[in-house]
Amino acid sequence: MTATPTTQPRTVLERFPAEGPRGSWPAEEYAAAQRAQGADAQVVMDLPRDQFLMVADTPTE
Repeated sequence: MTATPTTQPRTVLERFPAEGPRGSWPAEEYAAAQRAQGADAQVVMDLPRDQFLMVADTPTE
């Protein structure tokens, strides 16, 4: 029997274009600011749309 991975629903909090100024990481900077405020924020890449998504594992209300 194989284990089926469970996925939690994620909420997209913000979207950032993949291209940006060299040395600038706006998605990571925004996620760090959100984490500093207590949000469970992570940055993931949406390859088909060529953008970074700032997501939270828990749905926001």
